[in-house]
Amino acid sequence: MKKLFLASSFRTSLSDKTLKNELLNFLSKKPEDILIAHIPNAADPQENKSYVKESTDQLKAMGMKIREIDLKKENRNSIKEKFIDCDVIFVNGGNTFYLLDVIRKSGLDKILPDLLDQGKIYIAASAGSYVVCPTIEAAGWKHADRNIVGLKNLEALNLIPFIITAHYNREKYHDSIEYGVKKTKLPVVALYDTQAIVVEGDKVKVVGTGQKEFFNGFKENV
Repeated sequence: MKKLFLASSFRTSLSDKTLKNELLNFLSKKPEDILIAHIPNAADPQENKSYVKESTDQLKAMGMKIREIDLKKENRNSIKEKFIDCDVIFVNGGNTFYLLDVIRKSGLDKILPDLLDQGKIYIAASAGSYVVCPTIEAAGWKHADRNIVGLKNLEALNLIPFIITAHYNREKYHDSIEYGVKKTKLPVVALYDTQAIVVEGDKVKVVGTGQKEFFNGFKENV
């Protein structure tokens, strides 16, 4: 049964008591018994990468062990080897278009479903959440994420049947999201930074604090 914890902002998730408890319950192991394979590549193009260190420092402070994985240096075989003893795959935030390109080149897109079938848990923030959707089109709706690698095919990993738009703020972005929603037939959920989506098999629910913002018929299945 695939298990995914898809946050808008992981740094905020670990600072928010409600979300932190949701994550700990979801992982179902004591923090000190968890080894995380951390993929920070979405931050490669970013000037300020402080959020990456902050999120991993928070996980370490909880007792979890971190193994850094640079997908630019990996292939399918090496990924399998490095992930074999990991409990969690954590894909951090940054540039979604760049991240999807690196995932494809490394071959992670081909083997991730098998890794999840083996019982590994996928947790993510922002770009890491976008790439498991059917498409990453929503990454450009707020004009914050740029297609710096010139991706023409925006099809993503399709591990969930809906689109996520992260870092939602109704006052700032509602009109932009409404415009984007009209261009897709897929269900859409907008996540505030204090929220995450928990997926366990066919069960889907939004956890955290703040109003739930659903579009195109998105429904929780709990």
